Amino acid sequence: MDIAAIRAGTVTMLAGVNLDDQDLANAFLERSNLAGASLVGVDLSHACLKGSRLDGANLLGAQLLQIDGRANFVGANLMQSDFSHGDLRGSNLRGCNLMSAKGIQAALSGAFLSGANLTGVNFAGADLRGADLRGANLNSANLKGANLAQADLQGANLSEANLEECDLRGANLAGANLAGANLLCAEVQGADFTGANCDRACLIGTDFTPPLGSNQS
Repeated sequence: MDIAAIRAGTVTMLAGVNLDDQDLANAFLERSNLAGASLVGVDLSHACLKGSRLDGANLLGAQLLQIDGRANFVGANLMQSDFSHGDLRGSNLRGCNLMSAKGIQAALSGAFLSGANLTGVNFAGADLRGADLRGANLNSANLKGANLAQADLQGANLSEANLEECDLRGANLAGANLAGANLLCAEVQGADFTGANCDRACLIGTDFTPPLGSNQS
C-alpha cells in the first residue's frame, strides 16, 4: 500500500483496505471511498475527509483531532476515537458505535446521530445545534456546556448524563430518559419534555418544572 499516495489524495478507492496504525495526519482524502476499511488506531489528525465514505469502517481508537470529517460514517465503529475540535457538521453517523469517544468542542451541528451508541462520550462544549439524536444512547455522556439548541433527542437515553450548563433551548426531549441526569443551570426554554423520565434529575437553575409525580432533585 502506497501510504504517500494515499496521503496526497491520488489514491481514493480504498474500500475494505487495512490501514491500521498508519500515520495519515494532514492527509487529503476528500471524496475517498473507505467503506468497510480497517483504520484501527490510525492518526487522521487535521486530515480532510470531506464527502468521503467511511460507512462500516473500523476506526477504533483513531486520532481524528481537528479533522474535516463532513462525511458518511453510517454504522462505523468510532469507539474510543478522538475527534475533538473536529468539523463534522452535517455528517451521517447513524447507528455508529461512539462509546467512550471524545468530541470536545467538536462541530456537530446538523449531524445525524440517530440510534448511535454514545455511551460515556465526552462532548463537552460541542456544537450539536439541530443534530438528530433520536433514540441515541447517551448514558453517562459528558455534555457539559454543549450547544443542543433545536436538537432532536426524542426517545434518547440520557440517564446519568452531564448536561450542566447545556443550551437545550427548543430541543425535543419527548420520551427521553433523563433519570439521574445533571441539568444544573441548563437553558431549557422552549424545550419539549413531554413524557420524559426526570427521575432523580438535577434541575436546579433551570426553568423546567417537571409534572406532578416526578421525582427530581
